Order: sequence, then structure tokens, then C-alpha cells
Amino acid sequence: MLPFEEALERVLGNARRLGSERVAVGDALGRVLAETLRADSPMPAFDYSAMDGYAVASSGFHGAMPVTLPVVGESQTGHEPPELTPGTACRIFTGAVLPAGADAVVMQENVERDGDRATFSAQPKAGDHVRHAGEDLAVGQVAVKAGTRLGGGQLGLCAALDRAHVHVARRPRVTIVCTGDELRAPGEKPWPGSIPESNGIALSGWVRQAGGEPVIAPLARDDREATSMALRTALAESDVVLTVGGVSVGDHDVVRPALEAAGATLDFYKVRIKPGKPLVFGNAGTTHVLGLPGNPVSAQVTFALFGMALLRTMQGDAQARPPLRRGRLAKPLRQKPGRRGYYRAQHSAEGVIPLDNQASGAPTSMAWADCLVIVPEDSEGFEAGTEVDVIQLGDL
Repeated sequence: MLPFEEALERVLGNARRLGSERVAVGDALGRVLAETLRADSPMPAFDYSAMDGYAVASSGFHGAMPVTLPVVGESQTGHEPPELTPGTACRIFTGAVLPAGADAVVMQENVERDGDRATFSAQPKAGDHVRHAGEDLAVGQVAVKAGTRLGGGQLGLCAALDRAHVHVARRPRVTIVCTGDELRAPGEKPWPGSIPESNGIALSGWVRQAGGEPVIAPLARDDREATSMALRTALAESDVVLTVGGVSVGDHDVVRPALEAAGATLDFYKVRIKPGKPLVFGNAGTTHVLGLPGNPVSAQVTFALFGMALLRTMQGDAQARPPLRRGRLAKPLRQKPGRRGYYRAQHSAEGVIPLDNQASGAPTSMAWADCLVIVPEDSEGFEAGTEVDVIQLGDL
């Protein structure tokens, strides 16, 4: 049974990097950038006014104030400005190009206008209310690094760089194979002992969150030969195959031998964590296999810890692993030593509150939690008020 860090390093060390594809910037939300973007021209491309007012040459103001200057024209956004001659002013609007010969803008609130003349009560300084070319990005400066997962801010910057398309990592195709005689589709007529299958839906959401393209395979029954056939199909069509359930050592746990019969080589099948001790990782050619426990919480926690990082690494995500944050426990948290614990919890004004129901078969805990509290494997837990490591589910 492997400790968590060793198991994760084995998974990520085996991760196969995917190729890239060219997509429109407007379609790149959540994708991982496969190229480093640099500024081809200065940003902004020209000096412009930071507010409405009057463009002037500061050197033309000498002696006692106020000073009255003729207004020779105006500079509007999207239009070429007039050239400013010494001893004149130009009406200018926010975002408009600063006229040649001007080096400052005086706010319109500080100017008295009378026809084609403007009176200034205070002497401007060079650079007042001017945004200079290249102030944000110089030519050749890195704007967005490869490995960045693109959010709204990064997409806006890509467009500001005049990029209509970007190269991003291909989305990993992930087939989810849920196993168990007791499973039925949600809404299907129940039979004695049956339960609605929820893991496939939950995991498909997690896969999308990690940038993957999920495919939920037809339910596989607890039959080795049938499961092996289903896995052969999934392995041939996927970058990653997730199996759910049947990875332990019970009489009806057929996934491990079925994977091997389908051509997979298994690296490990137990990790010293809870929930989620039975966890399989292996490869079949270029396809990765992750065998998750069948309990809803165990399946989601193990995928959050291993599957999310695997998919992000395959896409070249620079932040493949979620950052560890700190929180203060609002009530005690106990565990039996021996495995590293990941306990579902919520943030509150009082601190981090572990949920009362930590059973691995209780889907409410993953639906209601906003973080996982980490308890080291050699620890018996923590008292209220202790600072602990947490993983924010929103960081995944």
C-alpha cells in the first residue's frame, strides 16, 4: 500500500502529454494554453488620454496663471488627432490619441471654456493624465505563459494582443465505466436492492472541470468477461479510462482482473488514504487507467486528488495540483492513525467545520462541502482552534 505522495508521483510521472489544436479565442475558456504569447506591438499602441479634458504642451505654460489658450480642434477615440502647435490646446476625450506636440491632459473640470478659447488655472506637468505607449506591455514582453488555464481575464488579454486564435492543449477524452449489478439509470424503474447510478454523472462533472471530454459508457455488470469486453472498447477509444467500483478484493470485484485481461498493466492498487484505499492505476498502451472505489465519496475524493491532477498534467497545466491553504478548525476532528485522511468540511465565520457525516457512502458530504481537511496518516486528529491544511474544492 503506497503513501499518497508516492502514488501521486507515479501517476503524474506517467502522464502522457497531449498535442495541441488551434481554436478561436472566444472558444478557449478553460483551455490550457500550449504556446507562450508575447506582445508583437506595444500595449497600448499609442499615447492616449486617461480622461476627458484638454491636451496641451506643458512647456507652453510660463509665468503667472491663469493662462488662456485657443482650442484648435478635438481628438476623439478611433480618429486621428489634429497636430498641436505651441501655445494651443486640443479638446480630447478618454481613450483618444494624444496629439503630436502634447504631453499632458488637463481635466475638463479644471478648465473654463469660452467659445474657441480655454482658460487654465493651474500649470500642468508633463505626463499628467496620459497613458503611454507600451506602459502595459513592451514589444516582446511575455503576456500569457504556456501552461496557463485560460479564464476571462486571459481571454481578454489574448484579444487585446490582436489574437483571433490561440493554440491550446487538446482535451483528454475520458471514458467512465461504472460497474455493479445493483446499478440502474436515474429514473429507471427500481428493483429490490437496486440504486440509481450517480458516480458517472458526478465524475463527468469533475472531468469537465479538469478540461476533459467525458463519455459515460453503458453500465457494466459484475461479470469479468463482460467487463473486460467493455474495457477493451473504452481503452481503444480514450486517453483515460475511469472505472468505478469493483477494484477491491471481494468475490464480485472483477475490475482488476478484467483490466489485465483487456491488456492493461497495473502499477498499484492500494493507497494509504481515506476515503479511497482501493485505487488502481495503470496503462494500456498510451491510455491511462484509473480504477476508483465504488462508494460515491471515495470515488469523488480519489478522482479529485489523482484524476484531476492527471488530466491537468496531460494538458500541460502549470497548476496541475491544487494549492494547499490553511484554515482554523472550528471543532475537533478525530481519526484512527494509519492513513492520511481527507475530511469534507465547510468554511464559516467561526472557521472550518468538518461535516458530521463522513461516511464514504454519503453523497451529501461532497455536495455540501467546500473544502477537504487533511489529517496526516500518523495523526489522531486535531483539537478545535488548530491551524490545518485544506484543499479548496473550488481550486480543483
